Amino acid sequence: MQRNRQNIIQTVNQYGKKMLSFIRGKVATDEDAEDILQDVWYQFSNLEEVETIESISGWLYRVAKNKITDNFRKKKTESVEDFSFTSDDGEVNFKEILLSQSHTPEDEYFKKIFWDELMNALEELPEKQKTVFIQNELEDISLQEIADQTGENIKTIISRKGYAVKHLRLRLNNLYQDFIQY
Repeated sequence: MQRNRQNIIQTVNQYGKKMLSFIRGKVATDEDAEDILQDVWYQFSNLEEVETIESISGWLYRVAKNKITDNFRKKKTESVEDFSFTSDDGEVNFKEILLSQSHTPEDEYFKKIFWDELMNALEELPEKQKTVFIQNELEDISLQEIADQTGENIKTIISRKGYAVKHLRLRLNNLYQDFIQY
């Protein structure tokens, strides 16, 4: 038991920083990375026969990749509906802004500004992220259909959409705040 504990401590010291860096590059937040790394160490500490593993680093990275995939599957796909902000009157939704029937010149003006800003923000995205976002949100093509059309893995398509949504959320935040105050 003491020897197994010493192996665990030694392995954590040897691979800890590298593993955390590897995981951080593949997940959205530092908290997710730390949780995944903790899961990897927990699984490693529960191994009965560590000596039978030919490559400790290979085993650790494989477990980390599996945990990253599990974490990714747990997260729901971000959607344009997630773009909402609470105001005193309730929620203002992204789609409501873009697809609303304008009744006043002010509404029409704000809608034009919003579309212009959205298009500018979309142009800042890498081409594949932009395409996935436009097809899914504006052309109403499902992520699975996009994956089938492109021959790409559905996880890749989901990831591209997630990055696009995060970028747009950050990029358009000031405009949302202006709309809420309007």
